[in-house]
Amino acid sequence: MSALLLTPLDYTAAGYWQDFLAERPIAGGIVYETELRDCVLDESLTSLQRVDTLLTQIRRDMIKAGQWHEETLLVDERYRNFMVFLAFYAGRVLAQQWQHTPHWYGQFELRKRYPNVPLTGDDFYQHMAVVYREAAEHSTLTNGSMSVFFALEPIGLRLFGHIDRPFEAVQGGQVASGLYQAVSARLQNASETPIVKATVSDAVYTIDTHKTAEPYLDTVPDLDTASALPQNPRQSSDSLSNKIETSPISANNALSTTDYQPSPDPSRAETLAVDTASDTLISSKPASVSKTPPTPEIFTQLLIELNEIEVVQSADNMAYQQACHVLDQFEEHIAKQNKPRAHVVFSQSHLKAKKQALLKLQAAANAGNTAAMLRLAMYELLGEGLAVDQSAGVATGAEWVKQAASKDDSRAQRLLSKMYYQGIGVAQDIKNGQYWLTQAAKNGHAEAADLVVHWQQAQDLISTQKREQHSVKRYQILLGAVAVVAMLILIIL
Repeated sequence: MSALLLTPLDYTAAGYWQDFLAERPIAGGIVYETELRDCVLDESLTSLQRVDTLLTQIRRDMIKAGQWHEETLLVDERYRNFMVFLAFYAGRVLAQQWQHTPHWYGQFELRKRYPNVPLTGDDFYQHMAVVYREAAEHSTLTNGSMSVFFALEPIGLRLFGHIDRPFEAVQGGQVASGLYQAVSARLQNASETPIVKATVSDAVYTIDTHKTAEPYLDTVPDLDTASALPQNPRQSSDSLSNKIETSPISANNALSTTDYQPSPDPSRAETLAVDTASDTLISSKPASVSKTPPTPEIFTQLLIELNEIEVVQSADNMAYQQACHVLDQFEEHIAKQNKPRAHVVFSQSHLKAKKQALLKLQAAANAGNTAAMLRLAMYELLGEGLAVDQSAGVATGAEWVKQAASKDDSRAQRLLSKMYYQGIGVAQDIKNGQYWLTQAAKNGHAEAADLVVHWQQAQDLISTQKREQHSVKRYQILLGAVAVVAMLILIIL
């Protein structure tokens, strides 16, 4: 079986990557090169989460600066090169998970190879795609088309998607909301089970060490590498994100693991073996991934906004900051795990430290601190808060968001609008969603303000079309009346 011939885009992709590694200028240049290097592009799946976070930040920065104009930015070669570079990188990561070499095709080649794929000639996001499973390409075109990935689509959605700018996948279905989700789905839905190798260090989940002299962190112990794994690691829950499980881990001073072993997942029926010659972990399936990031995007964005959008607090800000210092360590740990929040294991001592932090949040929230209300609401809605009963937790979380929104906190108003639009924690109500989106815009929320402008433009367009249709109808009636009068005159004469 001969290998696929290299295409011009294959050479371009290789050149981009080599230039990036050698810190040489890419032809035409790319924006955000420094930020990309900060993402640590180590060709791992988790690096795609860091890229998605960067894309979200870029989107917010563009909105704040009034530069969030898709057509204008796509004319800029440096922005196009940036998006193409990310597409090349995502294709590289995806193909590597299948232990294949990525092969890139332009629209001309794609139309020739896959005549049934409905490509749009002027769509920037469809002008290139990667084939990430060579074996599938040598079977049939029908099966082979499933191994084609249009990597620009999730990048475009992450940067420019909103209510009035939906993205449609060329292969049908919804476009993934980020590269991590898009690549993960390609592994989860795989019909084949190739042999995949990953380094032992990739198979061991790690978290940076966070040491502190703050007295309120003395209760947060180390995650000891010598601790035994739990006998019953799975715990079920119907909340938005299942409650965190526990395992016996010894106590020390700060939340950290350098060799933290994840709990075994009974749902993964695969055999693992260590190749001592190459120091690699051999798996009978693609690397274990989740279809979505560990934390729902609505809350990931909330955490970003709590850090970036400042709202003056008049009540108990110290307690809020202390609680966040502890909780942020938990969030950093969860973000680095290649699995849902529900499958991340913490000891009872860690959960105790987390509860103490939540109690600090609750005290600050009761004192009127809106940031504490929102952070506490997030954990209640996730089913990880102080409420024992799931339904009570969701109701409590929704009430905290409403209370913060009523205090003109734009972050709370934007979150509440999303909750009403999506029916999270509250009954879905589009009118309420629009109302709170408008309130958030009035209170200076940049993204909300931009969405309101787009929404108003759409409404104006609809109103204009209705007026034009009404005018045409009146004109038709007038012409009809004139015709009738003319006929009557003819009859009388």
